[in-house]
Amino acid sequence: MLYWLAELSDGGDFFNLFRYITFRAGAAFFTALIFGFLFGRPLINLLKRRQKNGQPIRADGPEGHVLTKAGTPTMGGALILGAITVSTLLWARLDNGFVLVVLGVTLSYGLIGFADDYSKIAKNDNYSGLSGKLRLTLEGVIALAASYVIMTLHPAELTGQLAFPVFKDLLLNLGLFFLPVAAFVMVGAANAVNLTDGLDGLAIMPVMIAAGTLGAIAYAVGRVDFTEYLDVHYVPGTGELLVFAAGLIGGGLGFLWYNAPPAAVFMGDTGSLALGGALGAIAVSMKHELVLGIVGGLFVVEALSVIIQVLYFKRTGKRVFLMAPIHHHFEKRGWAEPQIVIRFWIISLILALVGLATLKLR
Repeated sequence: MLYWLAELSDGGDFFNLFRYITFRAGAAFFTALIFGFLFGRPLINLLKRRQKNGQPIRADGPEGHVLTKAGTPTMGGALILGAITVSTLLWARLDNGFVLVVLGVTLSYGLIGFADDYSKIAKNDNYSGLSGKLRLTLEGVIALAASYVIMTLHPAELTGQLAFPVFKDLLLNLGLFFLPVAAFVMVGAANAVNLTDGLDGLAIMPVMIAAGTLGAIAYAVGRVDFTEYLDVHYVPGTGELLVFAAGLIGGGLGFLWYNAPPAAVFMGDTGSLALGGALGAIAVSMKHELVLGIVGGLFVVEALSVIIQVLYFKRTGKRVFLMAPIHHHFEKRGWAEPQIVIRFWIISLILALVGLATLKLR
């Protein structure tokens, strides 16, 4: 919104700064951060009043969670969504289709997560949220619609194409089949982040690391001079997603202030589904769907651990892990919660650097 003040500029005053994506990204970061600090405590107090028993704790989860996490309110993801929305509306170009689609996916998935959280809280049962089929159907429909819009925004030579990291000239023409592939990326990312969100601070930092990495790539992919130097595909307009990513990081840090161990609030499905969907939508927008699998490798491992556990148990009646997702496996092995969280953060950072390396490794 404030970008349009640059139109009043003669090129020599303060408002001319609003033309620069990097300036607006920095402004979006601080706007979202301040939003988180201002509204974090009031939101937590409101959630405590509304949620008498806090987030329902899994009966079959780690034993210590019943003692340490009972009574903690959930739906804290609303703080992140508010920060992202305000910062994006203020600082991003609202005539940019990629920004509108990514924001739309984020808020839509947030509403699905909110409905799921609300159902669990109302019934005080961790297993009484939206049915898995309904949730996946809603996510899939939204992702398909978003994928279609994104396809119309891509340049003709990239429409319906699946790009591969490292191999610049390798494009797989999927045609309309690109739609379900892109939708799978968004839905998969949303649910992978949701599965990762099981310990205080575990999900939000890897999400911020991934968002920062994808935001940097989006900025590079949206500049023709950078794409020529890096020898990557040019997708005009994606640079504006850096503003959205910066707002996500700022809002995430504001939330982490209250989610750091011991957490005063959980993000819930309201936050995890929305943030995962955002990462997926950004990756699809800038033609880096496969790179998301590297940058968000931690989320992939968490999701795979659940899939492997379920399939193996159905087949043999035995378990591969002491408990899934895999962070609970390490809890069962005696690792302290902060130890797991910080080590997973380190892994996320390493994977993000590997993902960035794919830009230059050609």
